[in-house]
Amino acid sequence: MFQRAYEPLDAFLKPNKVLVIYGPRRVGKTTLLHRFLDQTSLKYKLDSGDNIRTQQVLSSQDFAQILAYVEGYQLLAIDEAQNIPNIGMGLKIIVDQTPGIYVIATGSSSFELAGQVGEPLTGRKLTLSLFPLAQMELRSTYNRFELREKLEDFLIFGAYPEVLLAPSRRERIAILTEIADAYLLKDILALDRIKRSRTLFDLLKLLALQVGSEVSISELATQLGIDVKTVKRYLDLLEKAFVIHRLSGFSRNLRQEVVNKSKYYFLDNGIRNAILAQFNRLDQRSDVGALWENFMLMERLKYRTYALLPANSYFWRTYQQREIDLVEEREGKLYGYEFKWQANKPIVPPKGWRETYENSEFRAVDPGNYLDFVLP
Repeated sequence: MFQRAYEPLDAFLKPNKVLVIYGPRRVGKTTLLHRFLDQTSLKYKLDSGDNIRTQQVLSSQDFAQILAYVEGYQLLAIDEAQNIPNIGMGLKIIVDQTPGIYVIATGSSSFELAGQVGEPLTGRKLTLSLFPLAQMELRSTYNRFELREKLEDFLIFGAYPEVLLAPSRRERIAILTEIADAYLLKDILALDRIKRSRTLFDLLKLLALQVGSEVSISELATQLGIDVKTVKRYLDLLEKAFVIHRLSGFSRNLRQEVVNKSKYYFLDNGIRNAILAQFNRLDQRSDVGALWENFMLMERLKYRTYALLPANSYFWRTYQQREIDLVEEREGKLYGYEFKWQANKPIVPPKGWRETYENSEFRAVDPGNYLDFVLP
């Protein structure tokens, strides 16, 4: 088994605070929770948000019933907590009324769980985001040479734990196809007002074909036969459900720089390829540059999240078609990164970047040096 960035979980637990663990389905939240429970000395109660009786108790707002539910336990752990109506209020009652108790809640759909725990648990929670396995997590299993040797697999099949553990190419494809078909949109479609599963999947296909390119909302609306407002809503839901990640344009010089469009990336390369049903080798593909850019954007996001490296991230492009794939704004300074799969010649900053932002830095990231960009 792979060691996760948040292990041991003890470091994040505080009495009378709720530890909330978000993340896509099948990235290992339940495994992370069970591994912690297997070694903890705390007397714990493990429950699931799928349990109807648990839903009834924790959504009741009945102090006596809720406090009786946790009586005698030092730790309450609830998996799939987003399935419990008003879960935030139930957990607030527990942490406010039970001295010294620890609480862990995991959830796969951030828009549901965040909406329910946000206001009730203000000042009473710590939130962790768990992604498919990061290169920095795999470093505990593989050395740098081995990670580079597996790079093609990461670009094609991504980094879901069970995909990496699958013994054959056929099984990897089967797992990713199952996740894309059965789990990817499950949280979104569970909302009564979302009925068009085919439209959502068609939207994802269009985004998968435009990875690394600026996306026109109006063009998406035209291609899908729906209005712009609906497209924006679907994109927002897909982002909150950990399917895609949006990158907006950076500018301090609006006359020269393009900022009115966004780029969309997939949280996992394997999911992107499953949506397109495209798992052929890199030497048989025309989209390697897009795969590399998606992989690097997401690995950098994982690294910044796990290493507690706060930054605002953007892409940069001018009307003269000069661009930088990723711009990070950290502590008042700008860092530009260009992702190149084949570094045949030295890459220099685009004209206008250093002129406009004199104190900025620029760096090209390729398969030869990428681990320095995503490892501590």
